[in-house]
Order: sequence, then C-alpha cells, then structure tokens
Amino acid sequence: MNGCYDVIVIGGGPAGLAAALEARRTGAARVLILERNNELGGILNQCIHNGFGLHYFKEELTGPEYAGRFIAELEGSGIDVLLGAMVLDFNDGKTLHVMSRSHGYQELHAKAVVLCMGCRERTRGAIAIPGDRPAGVFTAGAAQLYMNIEGYMVGKRVVILGSGDIGLIMARRMTLEGAKVLACVELMPYSNGLNRNIVQCLNDYNIPLYLSHTIVDIRGDKRVEQVVVAEVGPDRNPIPGTEMVFDCDTVLLSVGLIPENELSRKAGVQIDRRTNGPVVYENMETSLPGVFACGNVVHVHDLVDFVTAESQRAGRAAALYAQNGEPQGPCVEVRNGRAVNYTVPQHIRTGNVEKFVEIFFRVNNVYRNRVIRISSGGKVLASFKREHMAPGEMEKVAFPKALFPQIADGEITVSVEEEEAQ
Repeated sequence: MNGCYDVIVIGGGPAGLAAALEARRTGAARVLILERNNELGGILNQCIHNGFGLHYFKEELTGPEYAGRFIAELEGSGIDVLLGAMVLDFNDGKTLHVMSRSHGYQELHAKAVVLCMGCRERTRGAIAIPGDRPAGVFTAGAAQLYMNIEGYMVGKRVVILGSGDIGLIMARRMTLEGAKVLACVELMPYSNGLNRNIVQCLNDYNIPLYLSHTIVDIRGDKRVEQVVVAEVGPDRNPIPGTEMVFDCDTVLLSVGLIPENELSRKAGVQIDRRTNGPVVYENMETSLPGVFACGNVVHVHDLVDFVTAESQRAGRAAALYAQNGEPQGPCVEVRNGRAVNYTVPQHIRTGNVEKFVEIFFRVNNVYRNRVIRISSGGKVLASFKREHMAPGEMEKVAFPKALFPQIADGEITVSVEEEEAQ
C-alpha cells in the first residue's frame, strides 16, 4: 500500500463512507478509508430497526441497508480501504501513524484528512449512579450490540435510565424479544429523543416514561435485583419521599453521547466545549488547515441522513483543498444567543459560500411557537418561524449569502425568541 494520498478518511461509518465517496467524485485521485473494525458501516450495522434514509433516499431502510447502499458504491470507485486499522496519531495534520493487522505499523501521508470517528456513550461511571455494582448494568448501545450482533438476551425485567433515541429503540427491541420494560426514567422535564421514537417505542407498547425522575440506588449482589427511582426538583436533586422501587434484573443507560475526539485533541484540533467536537468552518474544516471533520465526531446528530449531507460537504472540501489549497476571504463568527446551546459551524468564510450557509443548532428546552432570529450589530437579518422545538431534535436554518453585506463587526448571533404580537 503506497503511503501517499490526496484524502485520508479516518472512520468507515456513515460519515466516513459519504465523505470518501464525495471526495472521489470531486476529483481526489487517491482516497483511503481507515476503519478500526473488521467491516465498514460503523454503528449502523447493529441498528437493525428501520427509519433510516427517509430524507436522503426518500425511503425507509434499516441501518445495515443504509450503510450497504454506500458500501456498494465503493465497488469500482478506486477508493482504498484498510480494515482493522487503528490511527495512533497524526503529528502535523498530514502524517498519520497507523497500526493494522495486515500491514503492521505504517506512516501514511495525505494532502487532506477527514475525521469521522463518530461518538461513544456515557457510562455509569460518568454519571455517578449510587448503589451496588452488580452485573446487569449496560449502556443501551452495548445491549444493542449484544442482542443484534452477538445474539444474547441481556435481561428479562428492564429499567431504562435516560430517554435518548438508542434507549427508546432498545425499549421496543427488548419488548419484542419478550422482556418486560418496566419504565423509562428521564432526569429532565422533557425527553431527549425524537418524538416519533417516543410514540413508536414507548407509547405503542404501554411503557411508562417518568420525566423529572432519576435512579437513586441500584441494589443487587451478583446481578441487579432492584432499582430505586425518585422524582427530582427544579435543581435536579432527588425529592425525599418520592421513591419508587422496581424489581428488575437489568438497567440500560441512555444518558448521552460524546464525540470521539481523543485523536483530534492529541493532534491539536481546537475543540468546542459546548459540543465536545472540533470547531469548524462552513466547509467542515477544523482549526488545522487541511483537516476536516464531520458527523457525530463534530456534534451528535439525530438522523443519519444529516450525517451524510454534512459528510459529503466535508469530503468535497477535502478534495478541493488537496487540489487548490486553503480558501481565502473574510471570516464571520457564529455565536449562540438566547435558548441556543451551540451552533455548527462556528466560523463562516464568506467567500467560500455559493448561495447560503446551513447553520445547525440545538435548543436548551422545549419551545412552541417561537422565532429563530439571526442578528448582527443589534439588527435582525433573518427570521424563521417554528411551531415546536426540543433539545432532542436538531434545528437547521439556511442563511442567505445575499445578507452577508449587512453583517456588522464580523459576527452573527443565532437566538430563539417569542413571536411578536400581531
């Protein structure tokens, strides 16, 4: 395997597949995908439920089917793939130190790199649940892997902590396999999952969702025997006297995802503390010139279709960088205002935008009948009405290039405001 490439993509999940294919289509002569697992597809391989592809393919697919569409495109594309390959670091942004079963240690060189490492789950240790330490406590994704890939049933009587999408989907999956899901418990006063998953995975199977509740104790010797759930107040602390005891043998944790950026940090990529992902420009370039990032390694997406679109943008930009170098032009900073947790991208190079730039963000609570406003220098430049917004659903607005001349002081602010009375 020749060690010099136009574009090297780290990660062979949905982000990496889309980025690599788009880089090749954009003219990158030599493209390589590095994947640490022994097959491509990433997390989609264990997501055997449907609901994927509604936006991108305009049809409903399972996770493996969605990944398979892109894997099939690799045939005859000229893209190299190295499986079982772990990237140890890249010290200057363009030289990658890689270990693989088939080639041992290698130094690979690229004109552009695309980071597509995805994300990982928060564990029990990360959220410090008190109680005993018996077997039977799993992250929802680990339980999904055991059931859908390895063929093991992880439990019979289940309590789920957190209402993230993976936890909701596993509530349905375990019910269909004969388990009894006793409750889904959520610390916040709103669910962190998509509304369709609440309906299809909880409501359709009469699984109760306890909002503003959390697990305050796990009891058991060798295996989980009971969990104690209590209501929490506005300060998110348990309210004495509200405890409920569930007899169960399994606890699933669906308490958030964290972008996988140890490699990025080691390389010196600037990380946004709000997203735990790289700070990026409009074309998904990071703070290191020629190093791009996309998908869940940047910010956690709720739909893989959005990952695909974002990754195609990154792959296209990486190929253009390999051919033409760094884009030039003035830069606008994107700030998050009222009710907005974060924005992606964080920087916009105005000369690199053709017609509009898409800005993604999440709100910090559930809102109805609000207006998304993009303002600069105290002046509202654009407004977008929304009937419903929730933290579990990513928002997107398209900011037209025609409005760039009205930007003051080199920055814009995205905020959520109440509708003005007519």
